[in-house]
Amino acid sequence: MEVSGKSVLVFGSGISGIGAVKLLEKHGAKVILYDGNDKLRKEEIKEKLQEGSEIEIVIGAFSGELLERIEIAVLSPGVPTDIPAVVAMRERGIEITGEVELAYEFGKGDVLAITGTNGKTTTTTLLGEIMRGYKDEVFVVGNIGNPYTVAADEMTDESVAVAEMSSFQLETITDFRPKVSAILNFTPDHLNRHHTMEDYVNAKKNIAKNQTSSDYCILNYEDARTREFGEKTAAKVLYFSSKRKIEQGIYLEDGKIIYKNPDEIVVCGVDELKLLGVHNYENYMAAIGMAAVYGVPFDIIRRAVKAFKGVEHRIEFVTEKGGVAYYNDSKGTNPDAAVKGIQAMNRTTVLIGGGYDKDSNYTEWIQSFDGKVKKLILLGQTKEKIARDADKCGFHDYVLVDTFEEAVLLAAKTASAGEAVLLSPACASWGMFPNYEVRGRVFKEIVNSL
Repeated sequence: MEVSGKSVLVFGSGISGIGAVKLLEKHGAKVILYDGNDKLRKEEIKEKLQEGSEIEIVIGAFSGELLERIEIAVLSPGVPTDIPAVVAMRERGIEITGEVELAYEFGKGDVLAITGTNGKTTTTTLLGEIMRGYKDEVFVVGNIGNPYTVAADEMTDESVAVAEMSSFQLETITDFRPKVSAILNFTPDHLNRHHTMEDYVNAKKNIAKNQTSSDYCILNYEDARTREFGEKTAAKVLYFSSKRKIEQGIYLEDGKIIYKNPDEIVVCGVDELKLLGVHNYENYMAAIGMAAVYGVPFDIIRRAVKAFKGVEHRIEFVTEKGGVAYYNDSKGTNPDAAVKGIQAMNRTTVLIGGGYDKDSNYTEWIQSFDGKVKKLILLGQTKEKIARDADKCGFHDYVLVDTFEEAVLLAAKTASAGEAVLLSPACASWGMFPNYEVRGRVFKEIVNSL
């Protein structure tokens, strides 16, 4: 992609957009940064840019005059590809790309990329730890909070980028080709953006669309959609399974994680791991498989796997006060992820849920309570919707509140010694918080101040 001297629009002024602006400006593009939120202030946006930046900032309505000046448009992940402004650009023949494609164009070295509805942050973080034991230049980038565009110019031919990829990011790739990819699972999520499960799944599958028989794709054998995809992708496929022994791949057997490709190697016992739960064992297996096919020696893999403590905001133990254990699972941003959160609890639990509505159904989440949930405290845009689903499931021990602080304080008051308070919202944080990380940190601040 040649950008020098060209007029390039970056759509979205969030962390990904700012990263794209900086990368483009370094490579000689004439950059226009656009954001439709007319409440933003240009001065505050300028403070995020490098000193001496000469980019043009446009806020508010997307005009026809702006459309006439664009040669290339770089969409931030949060920008839907079917909104009128993007449709107009496409009809005009403007080249439309995304932040990931831009970073891949200018980055160097190998890319190991992970997607899936749930578990990708844990898997990405673990794989990053494994790779740091093997390579000197490792960049953990993408949906994990460190934009790929920010790191791209620092990469060399010896670098490895371990990239967490969301469906939003994968919608706009063209040439992006990881040496090793992984799709962990498919469950309904972001249907307000993708509209259908099929479109959501297809966006995720893009992670492997440019891979060839010289590349690897690691897939979950126990997910029907990923297993089916394994029969269609051009990449070499290695499956992982938490339920059965497979002829070639990674699997659980008698409490041990075993890698077979083609020789059988016992990697470790699950009793040696710091994260518990089958969903976490699957994350371990995916990271182990990716590292192994890349060529990382098993002594390095074992060392990293046994030392790994997990990630912030994913069933994270916060503290114990008055005999009550507090857990932060703010990254449980959809019902399926929140099911994993409640399944991990080994005591009676007061559960905090609710948030932004992504057109999810909450019945399976509520059915997973299995007698563990003493009280469900609901807030946010979805509170009435979740309450209706709870009633349908015969669960009536819920209460609706107005603020996040009220929810946490009520949970603390409701829980007794020997019980737990779990923040696992089954919803995104938008509307109350910029992202799930801020939500999780505020939860921990309130809990630690009790």
